[in-house]
Amino acid sequence: MRSFNRGPLELRPVQLVAGVARYAEGSAEVRVGHTLVRVTCSVEERVPPHLLGKNSGWVTAEYGMLPRATHSRSAREAAKGKQSGRTQEIQRLIGRALRASVDLSRLGPRTFTLDCDVLEADGGTRCASITGAYVALVQALQALQKKGTFSQLPPVVPVAAVSVGVVGGAVVVDLDYEEDSSAEVDMNIVATAEGHLVEVQGTAEHGAFARTQLDAMVDAGLVGVAQLVARQRQALG
Repeated sequence: MRSFNRGPLELRPVQLVAGVARYAEGSAEVRVGHTLVRVTCSVEERVPPHLLGKNSGWVTAEYGMLPRATHSRSAREAAKGKQSGRTQEIQRLIGRALRASVDLSRLGPRTFTLDCDVLEADGGTRCASITGAYVALVQALQALQKKGTFSQLPPVVPVAAVSVGVVGGAVVVDLDYEEDSSAEVDMNIVATAEGHLVEVQGTAEHGAFARTQLDAMVDAGLVGVAQLVARQRQALG
């Protein structure tokens, strides 16, 4: 029996709320099962050195997990003096995913930073971060349009992410921590509302997996992404 009495291809209960932060240009809170992530989007009128003079914007991300987001306390990475390799990899993934949703040349020379803070973790934190980050980014763009920075909203394509895997020989969608820790295959699917893949991260934890399983996981993941996109649109009104 899976958590929340769901079938193998069903998502955990999803709650996605926009506009949860008072000061940030954009924000969202996303709960997927027991995983809870808050995302804020901040806008700065500057770009990284490699974009100077190119009249292009930039979208980047930072990711962090609160000390008691899990069963036992983890020290803050700031206290350790450096970020873990996992954190850096997740930040890059979130940034790539969100840059795939917007035409950077339409943003002007400004940087949109998405801060993804995991309040509670029960698997799928990077996927929840991406799903919430899209909502926060759109909110920030809308805020700039309201201020007159943009005459019209830059076109954005919804992007979301979901975990898939093979557990007990069966393909399942949206793994919680217990499933993730025992899965034969662990995979993350990042895709747009158009069904175009942005990133596929998959690893066989024990042995190897067949091409037919890969195809089944990608198909199941795209169905899950479509459901998350519907929640994003609902949150944005």
